Amino acid sequence: MSTSDIDLALREIRIALLEADVALSVVKEFTNSVREKALGKEIIRSITPGQMVVKIVNDHLIEILGTGASELNLAATPPVVIMVVGLQGSGKTTTTAKLAKHLRAQYRKNSIMVSLDIRRPAAQQQLKSLGETNGIPTLPIVPFETPEMITERALDIGRKEGHDVILLDTAGRLHIDDTMMSEAIKIQALSNPSEILFVADSMTGQDAVNAAQSFSEQLKVTGIILTRIDGDARGGAALSIRQVTGKPIKLMGTGEKIDEIEVFHPDRIASRILGMGDVVSLVEKAQETVEEEEAKELARKVQKGQFDLEDMAKQLGQVRKMGGMGGILNMLPSVGKIKNQLRDANIDDKLISRQEAIIRSMTSAERKNPKLFNGSRRRRIAEGSGTSVQEVNRLLKQHKEMSKAMKKMSKLGKNGLSNAMPQGMPAGFLPRT
Repeated sequence: MSTSDIDLALREIRIALLEADVALSVVKEFTNSVREKALGKEIIRSITPGQMVVKIVNDHLIEILGTGASELNLAATPPVVIMVVGLQGSGKTTTTAKLAKHLRAQYRKNSIMVSLDIRRPAAQQQLKSLGETNGIPTLPIVPFETPEMITERALDIGRKEGHDVILLDTAGRLHIDDTMMSEAIKIQALSNPSEILFVADSMTGQDAVNAAQSFSEQLKVTGIILTRIDGDARGGAALSIRQVTGKPIKLMGTGEKIDEIEVFHPDRIASRILGMGDVVSLVEKAQETVEEEEAKELARKVQKGQFDLEDMAKQLGQVRKMGGMGGILNMLPSVGKIKNQLRDANIDDKLISRQEAIIRSMTSAERKNPKLFNGSRRRRIAEGSGTSVQEVNRLLKQHKEMSKAMKKMSKLGKNGLSNAMPQGMPAGFLPRT
C-alpha cells in the first residue's frame, strides 16, 4: 500500500474521529500508529486501499479500547466497596442507582447506596428517592455527619445487615478542586474499595477527558462509566479517556431509565466512532423483539405481494419496542447525514403511536383489504383514532408505497433490500408525515 493511498484514507478517518469528538492530541497519536501499521501492508484482492485502512483503523480502535468487555471486580470479602467519583452534572447519582440495579440483575448482588455529598442541596435526598422508587436500600440520612463519618457508618451497617456491595456516591464539583480531591483520597483510604469508577458524560468531550485524567492521577481509579452515550455524541470520549487514562471503560449509560445501563463492548463502540453505526446492537434488539415464525410468515406474504395493514401495524409495534425511531437511527450507519432531514420531517415516536391508533380503528376486513376504503370509512376511522382524514390518507398511501417496495425487493432476490432502498436510509418502515 502506497503512502498516498494511506494519507488519502487517513484524511477521512481523521475527520470522522474529530467529528466524534475525539481529542486532537489523541487523533494525531492514533493516526500515526495506524500509518505505521498500514505501510507496506499488502492489499487483499477485491478491496480498495481505503477499505484496507478502515479495517486497520477498526482493529486498532478495538485494541486501544480493549479486546473484550471488562468485568466489575467483586472478588473480595463482602461487603465489597465501590466508590463512584466524578464531576457534578455527569450523572453520578443516577449512575449509582443504575449500578445497583445492574448488580442485582446481572450478579444477584444486594447493594446499599450511600450518599457522601453533604454540600449539594438535596443530593442525599435524591439518592434516597431513587432507592425508594426502585427498591434499593440506602443508608439512613443523619444530619451534620462528615463524609468520613458516613463512610464508617456505611461499612458498619453493610457488615451487620449482610449487604453484598456498598456503593459510595461521592461529592462532585463543577470543577476539580483540592478540597474535593482531598476528601475522595480520605474516603479511598478509609473504605479500601475494590473498584473506583469514574463517571464521565460522553457529551462534554474534552472536559470529560481532562477530568478523567485528573481523577486517575490522584485516585486509584479502576474503570470508567460513560453516561449519555445515547445522545448525538458518537463515543469519541471513550477513545480519548481510554487513551489518556489507560483505564478500562466498564459500563455505559444508554438512556434515562434506571435499567438503561450496559456492559461496554469495544468492538461496537469502535464502529460507532467511525460513523459505521452499532449494527451489532441493532441486530440483537431486532432478535429480541421479532418472533422467528412471524418473520418467516411476513417474508412469505411479501413474496406473494400480500403485505396488509395488519402486517404494517406489527412493523410499527416492533419499531417502538426497539427504542423508537431515535433508538434505531442512533445505531444505523451514516445516519448523521440524514438525521437533520428526519428531524425536519417531524418523524418521531408520537407519529408511530398515531399510526398504530389509526390501524386499530379499522375493522379486520379493512386491514386485510385496503381497497374497501371510501370517504365515509376514512372519516369513521379518523374519528375513532382521534386523528384527521388527512392522516388516514397519508397512512394508506404509505402502506401502498411499502407494498410496492416489498414486491420490488422480492423480485430482486436476496440483495433486493439494499438495492431497493435509498442509500443510507433504514430499510422498511419510515413513517411519512
